[in-house]
Amino acid sequence: MAEFDRTRLGEFLRVNHAGERAAQTIYKGQLAVLKGHEHEAEIQHMMEQEVEHLETFDKLLNDYKVRPSMLDPLWGAAGFALGAATAAMGPKAAMACTIAVEEVIGEHYHKQVEALHEADAEADLKETLARFRDEELEHRDIARDHKGEEAVGYSILRTVIQTGCRTAIKIAEKL
Repeated sequence: MAEFDRTRLGEFLRVNHAGERAAQTIYKGQLAVLKGHEHEAEIQHMMEQEVEHLETFDKLLNDYKVRPSMLDPLWGAAGFALGAATAAMGPKAAMACTIAVEEVIGEHYHKQVEALHEADAEADLKETLARFRDEELEHRDIARDHKGEEAVGYSILRTVIQTGCRTAIKIAEKL
């Protein structure tokens, strides 16, 4: 098995940690607004998976001696604000947010899995990323099943959220 570029590996771990910080707080924000709603159990389930992902990346940062994003508190606050704001727009908008975020994150993890596969490196990490990718795409599918694509202004909401996610990914890789 080949050695994977340490700088790139550090970027993978840092950005994934930042993303999972934001993801679990998006769901916390949604739950704060949609408490008692019929979708609460599913949102809770998705949040619990994101917490597991975050705990995994906490450990991996330590194992690989990679620093977290310097903007870690910002990612958590931004995630909560996004989750609460979209939930305040209604359950379909909250689900639209989930679709938008999880599409980007699923694509992001897929690219990392492919990079590790091509380098024939970090088999355990590749397996973890593949599992997390699949769970993120499951979240997207749950949100689709709950009519997220029917939210008022869906295409605009999706575009804005996905642009924000892609921008945050680029920033979190470096900072």
